[in-house]
Amino acid sequence: MIQRFIELGEGYSDLYELLEIAKTNKDRVSHMLQFETLKNDKKVCSLVVVLKPTTVGNFQPLYICREGIPILEGTKSKRIVLFEETAEQIEKNVTSFTVKPSTIFPEKELYFNHLIGILRMNHFIPPMQ
Repeated sequence: MIQRFIELGEGYSDLYELLEIAKTNKDRVSHMLQFETLKNDKKVCSLVVVLKPTTVGNFQPLYICREGIPILEGTKSKRIVLFEETAEQIEKNVTSFTVKPSTIFPEKELYFNHLIGILRMNHFIPPMQ
């Protein structure tokens, strides 16, 4: 099985594309995730929509808006609220993880491999076959 992150952006206008992917593929959505981290001394998060693997080709996409959404003390960002509302509409829960920031990895692909490892260990995506 091939599991790959597909980065849409940092979560500004591309967040709306992420929400559309979830809504139009609601039968394929397996998880909606929020990766929280500390980047440049600021709390930020990535939002992720994990789809079920394709029937042919055994490809599992993980769509991500990476580390561009601030986590504010005492109030939720409107973008996080929209993500949670979309999850509720398609009858999914948002699961949060605290992860390392992508900036500590020399390459973005190594960061994505790190996240795939976390998701496999926690049984959110199938193991390597």
